[in-house]
Amino acid sequence: MARWIDSWLPGSPVGSSAGPDGGTTSTYPGEKFGLPRNGVGAVAGFGRRLGAVTVDWLLGYLIALLFAGPDAFGAHSNFGWTVWLVWFVLTVVPVAIFGATAGMTALGIRVASIDSAALIGVPRALLRTVLLGVVIPALLRDADGRGWHDRAARTVVIRTR
Repeated sequence: MARWIDSWLPGSPVGSSAGPDGGTTSTYPGEKFGLPRNGVGAVAGFGRRLGAVTVDWLLGYLIALLFAGPDAFGAHSNFGWTVWLVWFVLTVVPVAIFGATAGMTALGIRVASIDSAALIGVPRALLRTVLLGVVIPALLRDADGRGWHDRAARTVVIRTR
């Protein structure tokens, strides 16, 4: 029996090769999407994904420091929100257009659409980044290593090298 959340979350395995316990019969992450087990095009591991978002966050932090100037750490500063906003823009724009952020490119991964679309596009990149910015949806992952942010946006993060 499928879990209740599988009935409404996009990209769920309900109705496609679901086993008796509700899980898929895939033998490795990404198999149901036609991805290879290893190498280029395989599902990216959690370590690479975490490393990429860390690089992007640090880049956003440095750029926010340039905007905020010497008063960045004042008593009534909104510096945390400035960092989040800069990170958000640095993530949405390149993912929508190129499928990868600076951190993803540095670590050899990119975002791919599970419906074979050439571009992720702005609406899906916005949804994915908002959910990633909330953090919790990104930590809740399925058997394919996709967080809720990827499931909602119908994307998967794959290796490019």
